[in-house]
Amino acid sequence: MANGYRPEIIQRAFVDFIGSRLHPFWSLTIPKLRLIARYTLSDDLIALHFETNRAFKQQTSEMMGGWQGGQYLDLRVCIEGVYHQRSYSIVGLAHQPLWWLDDNTESHMADQCHTVTIAIKPQGLVSDYLTKQMPLASVVDTSLPLGHFTLEQTSIAVQKGSDNNQPTPLLFIAGGSGITPMLGLITQALSNGYQVALMHYRRTISSKLQHQWQQLSDIYPDFIYHLIHTEDPTTYLAGTRYLSAEGLLSLNLPLADTQIFACGSQALLAGLYKAAAEITLPQGKQLRDNIIVENFGNSLANVDNGSNQTFDKTIPVEEHTVYLRSRQRQFSSDTTILAAAENADVRLAHGCRQGICQLCRCNKVSGVVKNIQTGKVSSDGYESIQTCINIAMTDVVLDV
Repeated sequence: MANGYRPEIIQRAFVDFIGSRLHPFWSLTIPKLRLIARYTLSDDLIALHFETNRAFKQQTSEMMGGWQGGQYLDLRVCIEGVYHQRSYSIVGLAHQPLWWLDDNTESHMADQCHTVTIAIKPQGLVSDYLTKQMPLASVVDTSLPLGHFTLEQTSIAVQKGSDNNQPTPLLFIAGGSGITPMLGLITQALSNGYQVALMHYRRTISSKLQHQWQQLSDIYPDFIYHLIHTEDPTTYLAGTRYLSAEGLLSLNLPLADTQIFACGSQALLAGLYKAAAEITLPQGKQLRDNIIVENFGNSLANVDNGSNQTFDKTIPVEEHTVYLRSRQRQFSSDTTILAAAENADVRLAHGCRQGICQLCRCNKVSGVVKNIQTGKVSSDGYESIQTCINIAMTDVVLDV
């Protein structure tokens, strides 16, 4: 027939099946990565450099034309016959040279059609395997670039200053390996003309990362950085080793109009929200409204709407009941729904526990929840939520 539906004579899935038997890197539909190099960025941070297959290149180009600074990949890694999925930050931007490579290495990498680099802190089964044991040329399945920790996800970042028509200042606050999603994000912000400040709290100082920031500072006069070595008082801001309101004020930024990107441990994020609550802004603004968070672990920031304190076990949070409709189970919750379920010996699907990988997402039938990262309170009706970053504000029914 001339028009209408025309079935594929040879299914792409069949071609993929045959191709994978010939070579595990080949696929028309499944994005894959092949490990080609490892680099040490600091005492606790390893960069893995991958070649991407045709499916990754094509789908990334078609869907987004590359990736944004601050995004990540979900890798599916087989260890002793068991598949594990983990999320890792992408270092840099598509087609951007990596600053730690010498000229010979760069020319060699230029021969690759397309590459992507992730940064890993060796601290678990999968991370240790990737950084220490997985042979070069090994192939892993991957997602396309994911995540909303990007310049595009904030309205304040695209506003223009009222005085000089310049982009709103950006402040990046990182703790330890929380710097990884910012390695591309800061470069992208500077190339787009933003005034950028960086505060990086570390127990050790990496010469390679420090060289990167100095290079950017030499190129972009509007970039300033503060590397706070928590064991070296000469690096402290406002005389304190920890994040504080005085430290933020010492930056001399127009904080009311400054977008803040933060990534790090629960303690760092809790300190940031505490400092933000102590700073008074004009016209009734709240500094916490300017904060975008990418966190390791769960920081229950300012759970109590009527309080300026950050969440910890000394602050009472009203206990509510979570019902699992399909399982006919229930449990009490005064923390994130995922953590409360595990405390009650109830297993729920999860992955990164950071609100990134989406593996914990399920449907809420009724009840009100609050997102601990954004502070957003849900409606009382049917909607999709992530159990690792939501707490129950009323009794909640989940379609689980």
